[in-house]
Amino acid sequence: MRAYVLKHYGGPEGSRLMDIPAPTPRPREILVEVRAAGLNPVDFKFRQGMLRPIWRPKLPFALGNELAGVAVAVGSEVKRFRAGDRVFARVAKDRAGAFAEQACVDEDHAALMPRTLDFTTAAAVPLAALTALQALRDELAVKPGQNVFISGGAGGVGTFAIQIAKWLGAHVTTTASKRGEALVRSLGCDEVIDYTAQDISKAGRRFDAGFDLIGGKTLEQMFEIMKPGTRIVSVAALPEPQTAIKDLGGSRTLAVLFWIISYGIRSRARRAGIGYRYLFMHPSGSDLAQLAELIEQGKLKVVVDRTYPLAKISEALAYVESGRAKGKVVATLS
Repeated sequence: MRAYVLKHYGGPEGSRLMDIPAPTPRPREILVEVRAAGLNPVDFKFRQGMLRPIWRPKLPFALGNELAGVAVAVGSEVKRFRAGDRVFARVAKDRAGAFAEQACVDEDHAALMPRTLDFTTAAAVPLAALTALQALRDELAVKPGQNVFISGGAGGVGTFAIQIAKWLGAHVTTTASKRGEALVRSLGCDEVIDYTAQDISKAGRRFDAGFDLIGGKTLEQMFEIMKPGTRIVSVAALPEPQTAIKDLGGSRTLAVLFWIISYGIRSRARRAGIGYRYLFMHPSGSDLAQLAELIEQGKLKVVVDRTYPLAKISEALAYVESGRAKGKVVATLS
């Protein structure tokens, strides 16, 4: 089968489309004929080698973290799916392989696709929507009536985060450029700060929860607009010890490493009286099923910026890496 394979870490030249053996499902896995695969920043970060301290798979390694397609075979212990089911999934972090004609997915990481979506749109959902759901519902415990600040609302995770925060009953403020303002308002955002012209530390209100999708200077400014005793969850800055303990299997070595590299951010958060947490989302078929229900009820829209054929996936990754995408980018397979 054809797959986009990482041969060595570095730039785009280290990965290429090539023929590799088709995967064989383990007892609790389903074999999926991939019809579309979503692209995310984690894909080019993995290709660059930025995640080697956390995951170091044997190379060559088929890339790709989320997909939609048709189950063509199921393992001997699979209970929830059968051949012919239309499924979508965030694949296991150590297995990956979504940028391929076929991929294996643990049945606990998959769900039936929303009946209202085609494969291309469904492939844009799993990683970004799961990230938003787990950050806002589980880590920030957003409640009705709270003021929530989300940076970068026009991006892949941001477009889902705005809608999920509204579904949870929050008043939502986000950052966007003039080009992205119409999009975030169409998703239900209550207030928009033009980050190109306005300092977010002068937002004019204090927030009960913060979801950081940008990092850097934006995160620094977020510490100034949170109520004391509240919390910021980031997926764009630096991991801290809880990341290793809760998200990455409890590795003490990683916990020590993250304690060192996040010391500056944690000190800044402590001075502001704010909690700081970096989140690595986890695959979850049950969470995906809930997201599918929200989509079918019309409560969650999927924003796809561009699609590319698998043959142009390097070009697609370059577009994601540029940071200009509004919503998700998807690779399609015939």
